[in-house]
Amino acid sequence: MVATEKDGDDVKTDRQNLVRFYDGWRLANDRLAEMISSLTPEQLALRPAPNLWPIWAMTAHLAGTRVYWLCTILGEPGAESTPFGDPTGEGWEDDLAHPRDSTELTSALESTWQIVQRCLERWTPDMLQEEFRREWDGNIQIHSRQSVLMRMITHDGYHCGEISQTLGIHGLKELDIWTGRARLTAASSLRPKA
Repeated sequence: MVATEKDGDDVKTDRQNLVRFYDGWRLANDRLAEMISSLTPEQLALRPAPNLWPIWAMTAHLAGTRVYWLCTILGEPGAESTPFGDPTGEGWEDDLAHPRDSTELTSALESTWQIVQRCLERWTPDMLQEEFRREWDGNIQIHSRQSVLMRMITHDGYHCGEISQTLGIHGLKELDIWTGRARLTAASSLRPKA
């Protein structure tokens, strides 16, 4: 399968781009969006402890982080197509007095994933070591595209685990981000023949 140019982007073929290397990440995002879309406002307000974020805030933070790193730090386009139009300041994900519903959160996950997807379609392995600067706490940090991708993948995984644990603490079904990744076969077909 060969990717084609879309919306003026310089989309690379599947053999050139990064999509095949990060396909599991897309599936994890899909599982998270499915779970979040099924939760009631009361379930989205659940917290693992009184002093920690509710599920809705964890989800919004996860989505907003993608925009911060890809659009603000790496200069990728697309922030305006998300709820995080100004990713440099506090956004709606940071306002704990204004809980977000499943529709808003699912839209945030989907719109921020589109930015990730466009990067994976356009970037090549040779582009992963390009460096970008970030000022943080009076220091200049140097990040590569690869380090930002790893940061976002592990960040997503961290908060997906946090969401799953919060659901479990409250007796609800956990978030399984790996649903659909494993091939199933009957155990008897794997036994050695006698």
